Amino acid sequence: MEAATYLSSALSCSIRVQLRTAPRATWQARDHISGRRGFKSNAPSYREATSGKSARKRGGSKVFDSVDQAVADIKSGSIVLSAGFGLCGTAETIIDALVRRGPDSLNDITAVSNNAGTAIGGGLSPMIEAGQVSRAICSFLGNNKALEKKYLTGKIAIELTPQGTIAEKLRCGGAGIPAFFTPTGVNTFIQSGQIPVRLKDGIVIEPGKPRETRIFDGRVYNMETAIKGDVAILRAHTVDEAGNIKFRYTTKSFAPLMAKAAAITIVEAENIVPIGTIAPDDIDVPGVFVDRIVKATKDKILEVKVLRQDTDPSATPDKSPAAVRRDRIAKRAAKELQEGFYVNLGVGMPTLAPSFLPADRNVWIQSENGILGMGPYPTEEEVDADIINAGKETVTLVKGASTFDSSESFGMIRGGHIDVSILGALQVGANGDLANYMIPGKVFKGMGGAMDLVSNPDATKIVVTTDHTDKYGVSKIVQHCTLPLTGARCVSTIITDLCVFEVDRAKGELTLTELADGITEEEVKKKTEAKFHVKEGGPSRMEE
Repeated sequence: MEAATYLSSALSCSIRVQLRTAPRATWQARDHISGRRGFKSNAPSYREATSGKSARKRGGSKVFDSVDQAVADIKSGSIVLSAGFGLCGTAETIIDALVRRGPDSLNDITAVSNNAGTAIGGGLSPMIEAGQVSRAICSFLGNNKALEKKYLTGKIAIELTPQGTIAEKLRCGGAGIPAFFTPTGVNTFIQSGQIPVRLKDGIVIEPGKPRETRIFDGRVYNMETAIKGDVAILRAHTVDEAGNIKFRYTTKSFAPLMAKAAAITIVEAENIVPIGTIAPDDIDVPGVFVDRIVKATKDKILEVKVLRQDTDPSATPDKSPAAVRRDRIAKRAAKELQEGFYVNLGVGMPTLAPSFLPADRNVWIQSENGILGMGPYPTEEEVDADIINAGKETVTLVKGASTFDSSESFGMIRGGHIDVSILGALQVGANGDLANYMIPGKVFKGMGGAMDLVSNPDATKIVVTTDHTDKYGVSKIVQHCTLPLTGARCVSTIITDLCVFEVDRAKGELTLTELADGITEEEVKKKTEAKFHVKEGGPSRMEE
């Protein structure tokens, strides 16, 4: 069966479960007569990691003089948790050493990372290119054509997983929780297991795994299992000799979670300092989670450098028709951002909305990679490789901003603490269904954090900003979505370059409420596949 056909139809699949038995120590009580709570064990201090991979050693220095020595005992077949978001916080020094091991010495790696490498290299890209990685668990491929090609030709398996779900899987893995239930991915290909894990010559040779479901408080939830790694590799700004870690800004996205979820954690530090240098209140990850420390010798890689343009966003001279349409949509989207709101903006067009906010309106912008209080793009002098947004672009922080790991970030989102989330779309259904991450047989970028962002639409208003039609003139506003869903019945408002629709998610109906300047109801009808009502009294103008 071809991949495109598979992605649009349900298939049964076999599920294989591998049980592993970890070594256990035999404990004996001592001094029981005196009532002391002391114990002794026959387990050696040199303990085997899960799956019999690299070993953890208690006692002695955690600081290694050589990064090659620190990675020398990592075995083929290991699960490697690679921290970072895009190229922000990736362990370039450690990855370089792993590549030097070569595919004969180190291969068949399962890599867990938000992005398994990038289109410009860096991160896990060198290991994937060298053929050392056989499986990747990630949320986003983006424009990484090399990885996409390896997937489509069967050279690598990809378990595409929502970003927030990866974060929670890691958190649970580090906390000893084997599984959890989440609303993310319900009624999508994640739930049904219809995203192929491995392809070859267009044939599905390893299907996705359907999720077990459960109903709580009248809602359906998917069961997800925890991720535990053999080795975690991460980069940090400052690490003391006991392994206590201090991160900078958005470098902490996945790093603390991965450090806690691995049997062995190796951190490359920009600064290695004596014990006691980092104040207790400034420690992001306690030393108990860190086993090996090496000096970071590779430079940070700035993936997408974007600078602030101090111009009026409403000024349209010399702008292309597409730019004028984007500005029209973004200006209307800004009206959804009310005083004091906490909002999440998806990559692309939604990020333009704050440019059209009144100067006196205070809105807190959340970025799912771990920012609350995101500011505008930086000037050249303000550029900091450790402060990026969900699109991997350089940004700034406003006064009162905070940064945190991805588990906390997606807890804000799934928990309904965000007032509004604005996303782009490939298709939007009349019932509020959203499809924005995949076109079977053509586009396989991954869902990133989008499935999490739309997982609680009763608490967080979901607004879609999109061109009304695609480049072929085909309507994106449809009666029923035909592309794989990002979320079901989740969208409340649709803003296009032609008009605004309000969505009745319960009834599955659209109402035309606003028209752009120069646009008529008749033109909207011609360019909209979905049926819709018109607001009583007629639609108002978007520009009003």
